[in-house]
Amino acid sequence: MMQCAECKGKGICGLTRCPIVSRFHAQVAIKPSSSYQGNSPSVFIGSFGYPDVQGGPLLINDTDNPPDWLAHNLGMDDIVGILARTIRGRSALNAVAGDLQEIALSPQPLDVDVAFEKPVAFSLNFDGTIAPVGFTGSVKTLDIVGNARVERVVDRITSDTDIGATDACVALRESAIDVYRISGLMTAGLLGRRRKFVPTRWAITAVDDTLSSQLKKEIARYPPLEEIRLFTGEIFGNRIVYILLPGDWKYEIIEIWGRHSLWGGEEEVIVQDSEGMKKKEYSPISGAYYSARLATCEYLAQAKRSVRVLILRSISSDYWAPLGTWVIREATRKALTNPPFVRESLTAAVGQASAILGSDTWVSHSTLIPEIRTQRTLFHF
Repeated sequence: MMQCAECKGKGICGLTRCPIVSRFHAQVAIKPSSSYQGNSPSVFIGSFGYPDVQGGPLLINDTDNPPDWLAHNLGMDDIVGILARTIRGRSALNAVAGDLQEIALSPQPLDVDVAFEKPVAFSLNFDGTIAPVGFTGSVKTLDIVGNARVERVVDRITSDTDIGATDACVALRESAIDVYRISGLMTAGLLGRRRKFVPTRWAITAVDDTLSSQLKKEIARYPPLEEIRLFTGEIFGNRIVYILLPGDWKYEIIEIWGRHSLWGGEEEVIVQDSEGMKKKEYSPISGAYYSARLATCEYLAQAKRSVRVLILRSISSDYWAPLGTWVIREATRKALTNPPFVRESLTAAVGQASAILGSDTWVSHSTLIPEIRTQRTLFHF
């Protein structure tokens, strides 16, 4: 892979300015300021120096909720523009804890008045899990204008200190609170018995993992799918192809990073990971593995079917900046809302998947395909 795969905009490559950072910077339409008056839709908790971490409000007079972006048909440049203008406040948590929790509790952005120690600075850091933001500033004072109007179920669960974090996450999902809100509540230290602020990138993956792990147990009790289904969909150069096969729960995801794709190089790069009912180690695919698994489990729980799942994610150069794992979560959700193709055999499904992706180089990386071809289970009888 190219050196930028290691650099990720940090400047170690030797270039005077990273072209990806420059493209973010070009979207900035605000001048650095020592104060901010406007909306705070959510909060951010860093992971550096854990457990002695810092956090603060995210400040933008726009929505920072990915489903809203997609519902309004925003393109990648539009979303980058929002992220590039977003300010991430930074402070010791003991100074702003109550205010951050009030922001996280509110289903709507709260009006805030923030003074910074000095003008905010453009400070872009890329991460595979969280969405990047353009500006950072040390918070001097933070005042919230108005009060949060919290949903009854959120108020009940966040007020209950006897319910564990896992049960709290499940109860919120079952009450139609979306995963983005649940992650925000976890990062603000509002869930579980032993409450503490959780770094945002950890909270995102923890919620995806927690919810999908619980759904897997439910899915395992359902009868197998009657047919082989293939789904496909795309968001921002992320092409998703699903192959769902009858059987007990197995899950495999294969990422295909095309030539000259984000952080890529001259050659195609393929990464694979899989599981059965239990996942022993953290995935090398990182947060995207769990985001895709959650979308998959949501679909299967609604369909009330047990399946073996093969997900192919092909990333082209159109995906020129990392926007966070929400992209694969929403791309997999989108794929599963499209009408499926029904195929008579695994061979036919693999052939169609390769035709959609324009290559079959991924096939040799799969462990699920040879397993299915060589093993017979109770579902065959």
